[in-house]
Amino acid sequence: MPPPAAETARFVHGSTMRHVVVMAGTGAIGLIAVFAVDLLNLFYLSLLGDTHIVAGVGFVGAVGFFQVSLAIGLTIGVGAVVSRGIGAGALADARRIATSSIVTIVAATAVVGAATAVWREPVLVLLGATGETRQIASGLLLIISPALPLVAGGMCLSAVLRSVGDARRALNVTLFAAIAAAALDPLFIFALHLGVVGAAVSTVLSRAVMFATGLAGARRHDLLGRFTPATLAADLLLVFGVAGPAILTNLATPFGAAFVTHAMARFGTEAVAGQTSIDRLVPVAFGLVFALSGAVGPILAQNFGAARPDRVRAALRDALIFVVVVVSASWLLLFAGQGLIVRALAVHGQAIDLVRLFCTWLAGCFLFTGALFVANAAFNNLGYPLLSTAFNWGRATLGTIPLVMVGAHYGPAGVLAGSAGGSVVFGIAAAVVAFRVIGRLDAGGHGMRHECPALSSGSAHAALAAFTSLPHGRRRKSEEPHATA
Repeated sequence: MPPPAAETARFVHGSTMRHVVVMAGTGAIGLIAVFAVDLLNLFYLSLLGDTHIVAGVGFVGAVGFFQVSLAIGLTIGVGAVVSRGIGAGALADARRIATSSIVTIVAATAVVGAATAVWREPVLVLLGATGETRQIASGLLLIISPALPLVAGGMCLSAVLRSVGDARRALNVTLFAAIAAAALDPLFIFALHLGVVGAAVSTVLSRAVMFATGLAGARRHDLLGRFTPATLAADLLLVFGVAGPAILTNLATPFGAAFVTHAMARFGTEAVAGQTSIDRLVPVAFGLVFALSGAVGPILAQNFGAARPDRVRAALRDALIFVVVVVSASWLLLFAGQGLIVRALAVHGQAIDLVRLFCTWLAGCFLFTGALFVANAAFNNLGYPLLSTAFNWGRATLGTIPLVMVGAHYGPAGVLAGSAGGSVVFGIAAAVVAFRVIGRLDAGGHGMRHECPALSSGSAHAALAAFTSLPHGRRRKSEEPHATA
């Protein structure tokens, strides 16, 4: 019987570009499927002929962005620590930490989801929602928010699967959820005549599918150890060493998005509907880039755990090349197909101008957003998560608020342009600093030894020490980690 995937540090050998392309490509299939279903969901709701519904979905998306960003931050911590453990050969510790993390994530997001449902009205008022639009958004949040633990747990399980290189099963977590949503949306919205409530019910059920698929994949590889309350605090201390800053990092983006939504709300429901349409379009158009930030993390972390800074640098470089190629191709397609996109989204008035502005000019700014995503993955997986926090909050505040405030004087188009402009400076700066971080790790061939944190047990510490005690390039052949490309 072949060894389980959890026993293979597969990213420490073979072409780093191949690993980047395979992991990002398979991850993107599931993500794009989910985002495409969100876009299809928006199309179905637009057929109901009420702009307030589309705008209400936009406000729900702003709130959901905060919720999911919390889950993403927790997931980053799990993926980084588990991947390091696997790269260093500390498999039992990695399994135990994965279990402790999933239990904690489900419990924490259950509290957040319940709190959102209770205080949804003040939150929506703060975002600028009014009248019928706010009533629609409130009803959606009441149904969707309590299901947050399902999507958070599914994301965490997907990260655990990626940490061992099982791209296919990690893909299935999001892909099967997307398939369920695609099948259930028209059933609940139209066949059962539930309208916008049907869309919310479909979302909850698809999240349940996501969690169940992730749990099945993790059990298939025996990636979850026994839950041990005695080690919970120590396990979480390791995870939150990365996850704490990562949560702060990921909350920056929805903070900036909420500010943009509030600014856009001043120009009416058509403007908010246009922004909502763009927010649903972006992940579909740039799904490969969104997937890359999660896909490149395990590649960096395994090679970090195996003391291979040369491969860490190569993976970062290849990921940035990948961003340039993908964003350029997507931008060209958006520009060429903007007429079809406007018709398919069924937008009106100001919303049409906003969608065309994005497809023609602003989509190109995602080159720099993608660079920031990749740099964040490097910071989070190489022991410098606070740098990720600093760059993301810098973009969300200095790179968003002043530009949006100035842009608002020129209407909703100015708001949209201002929100995109800050990514240019912060994306370039983050990429430069990421390479400097790797240079520090590689300094003298010993840098990784000092930066790599020990796991929670003696065996993990010993495993890491065994891989980092020799200068780079002088490790004995018998000590090379065994892996498959």
